Amino acid sequence: MKKQQWTDSPVCATCAVEHALPLPETCGICSDERQWVPRDGQIWTSLAELAARCEIHFDALEPGLWGLTSKPQVGIGQRSILVPGQLLWDPLGVVTVAAVQHVQELGGARWIVASHPHMYGAQVAWAQALDARVLVHEADGQFLAREHALIDRWSGTRELTPGLSLHTLGGHFPGAAVVIWADGSDGQGSMLAGDTIQPKPDRRHVGFMRSYPNNTPLSHGVVRRVADAAAALRYRRLYGNFAGQVIEDGPAGVERSAVRHIRWVRGDFDHLT
Repeated sequence: MKKQQWTDSPVCATCAVEHALPLPETCGICSDERQWVPRDGQIWTSLAELAARCEIHFDALEPGLWGLTSKPQVGIGQRSILVPGQLLWDPLGVVTVAAVQHVQELGGARWIVASHPHMYGAQVAWAQALDARVLVHEADGQFLAREHALIDRWSGTRELTPGLSLHTLGGHFPGAAVVIWADGSDGQGSMLAGDTIQPKPDRRHVGFMRSYPNNTPLSHGVVRRVADAAAALRYRRLYGNFAGQVIEDGPAGVERSAVRHIRWVRGDFDHLT
């Protein structure tokens, strides 16, 4: 098997997004109001430094779907999801030789796609290693910290292959997106939601936020728009971008969560506060 190579690059230690030189004073993703810069200031690492101390673990989420996590975690600790032979979703901010070889053994990936800029990770390095293309939503292109010839822009809805498609829902970012994998959930469809729609620990509800770490909610109008867009898609199980995040009855969970969110921000429950 041919061992693919990737180019080392600087990585923001806070969000684990790869950067190009010359480096900015602070990471543009972290200095945005949805994220944060550490109290002691910007910290940089590199793909080589991360690969030297991290292992990437693979977990079967359901038949034909794999979750990838790094130990120790890098950045905010996201989980990548692999649809073998097709898609690596929300790529990790670290790439290792062992992980690349395992992805190739499972069938490789043709596309590297992030649900939104917080999840860009080492998308170019993964694409170099797997001989894949990177798709970046054109609405959020200003956050791209490493331009490359392997990157293509997309918007709206894009079918990658029959049964695997990208859909723009917006909300968290203008280009925030989800994937529908039609073969998932025993043929009922699975949604890879990133945190465009974020599964919550009770496994019955999801969150809709402009900023999750800074607790900035979306308006009731935007939540209704995102929920309606999700309702038009065919799926049952909904996966988030952190280990353990899954909603088994996805459409019902999204709708009940949208109603709850809207009623709270509208003031229906002010008497309880």
